[in-house]
Amino acid sequence: MRINWGTGIVIAFGLFMSFILFFVFKVQSNSKYDNELVVEKYYQKEQGFEKELEKEQNAYDRNSAIKFSVEADGIVVLFPKDIDYTKVTGKVSLYRPSNKKLDFESPISLSSPRLLIPKKNLVGGRWDIALDWSYEGKDYLDKEKFNL
Repeated sequence: MRINWGTGIVIAFGLFMSFILFFVFKVQSNSKYDNELVVEKYYQKEQGFEKELEKEQNAYDRNSAIKFSVEADGIVVLFPKDIDYTKVTGKVSLYRPSNKKLDFESPISLSSPRLLIPKKNLVGGRWDIALDWSYEGKDYLDKEKFNL
């Protein structure tokens, strides 16, 4: 039996589409390729976006800013010297864009104006840090990106 050009092209397209669909279904059904949202409960988080912008503006308007640095023992957050660090409350959130399972939050408890996030909790690569803190009734939000 002879196959002409038209039949060959249709067969080739059919095989190619089957090949692509096989991999699409394989990726969607395998838990190894986790297709999650960047943020859980996206719409609820979006409703608090105005408050987040207000916190960021408060942080921007401060005369003395928070300083972030990467050192040998981890990420260091240095609070300004003009504030009483014992009155600071809040949380620090570390977000890993490539793997949601590595994200974590921890409360801020300071014994000095320096907050250390140990490197043992962090793997190499990009990290986004968000410092959501309050001081004397005013809320602040500082964000930074790091590569370890």
